Amino acid sequence: MPGPSTELVQQLYRTPPDRFVAARDAAVADARRAGDPSTARQLARLRRPTVAAWLVNLLAIRRPELVADLVELADELRTAQRELRGPRLRELSAQRRAVVGALVAEVRKLAAAEPDAPPAGRLPLAEVEATLNAAFSDAEVAEQVRAGRLLRAASYAGFGEVPRPQLRLVTGDDEEPEEERPARRPGAQRTRPEPATRTDRAAPGTDRAASRKDRAAERAEQAERAAQRAARAERARQRRALDRELALAQADQKRVEAELTEATGQERDGVAVLDGIEAELAELERRRAVAEQDLSRAKLARRAAERAVTVARRRAGEVEAAIEALAAEEGDADGGAGAAD
Repeated sequence: MPGPSTELVQQLYRTPPDRFVAARDAAVADARRAGDPSTARQLARLRRPTVAAWLVNLLAIRRPELVADLVELADELRTAQRELRGPRLRELSAQRRAVVGALVAEVRKLAAAEPDAPPAGRLPLAEVEATLNAAFSDAEVAEQVRAGRLLRAASYAGFGEVPRPQLRLVTGDDEEPEEERPARRPGAQRTRPEPATRTDRAAPGTDRAASRKDRAAERAEQAERAAQRAARAERARQRRALDRELALAQADQKRVEAELTEATGQERDGVAVLDGIEAELAELERRRAVAEQDLSRAKLARRAAERAVTVARRRAGEVEAAIEALAAEEGDADGGAGAAD
């Protein structure tokens, strides 16, 4: 039975919890329309995650390489705890804190990139951090985190197993969650008493085994206390380094603020000079416009005068021609009169 694809399930568990049910129901409807009732039933069994579980799922789906690093480091840390390797345990514990802090910061960034995610101030980052820390102490929790299909967050307070009922891995063909098995009541399973002679013989060996367990537990506690001391020392060292960096950063801030003040003054002076130049340019432009108007009027007057001169010259020529014609006529008339006398 093929069931829903991994991509579809991941797409659903990337969906914010307040839209998960609608997206799941839409996928169920699509499967039924496609004639795949088996996939539709398996999709319908998927349950909505809490916001904290959704954030862990989002981290596992969007940044699987970071979660893979967490799982690898968790394996190394559990091995160091079993073998009681103090120096290695301290080193890995410091790495664990750094990795968890980086992953929580990455979760915050991924949530900020989601349009329907809760506001940053309402993100349950403490539950996310608790789940990631639980993954360091239990291989099953680590595998569930890597799968990216959590329904609820996990928490862990110390050595030992992580409470299983807080976490459930969802797969495409999961059935409804089983009820938690009730704890066995004291006395429900009767033990058959051993013969006295066997108990007497086993007592020294039992005492030695108990002593070894006590010593191992004591060494584990000592290793944990040593790791805590190393962590405190590491935090103190980091705090001193950060204080030095803060002092340098504050000195740089004062320097660049002084440079900013000087640059601001220079900018203000430049703006004043530019305003003066622009005012001068505006006055020159106004004067230029007036001069251009005067020039246009002068050109018009010149052209009118030229036309008047042309007309006057033509008229003068015409008058001169008329005078000459009249003089010619008078000459002719005088000549005719003399001949008659």
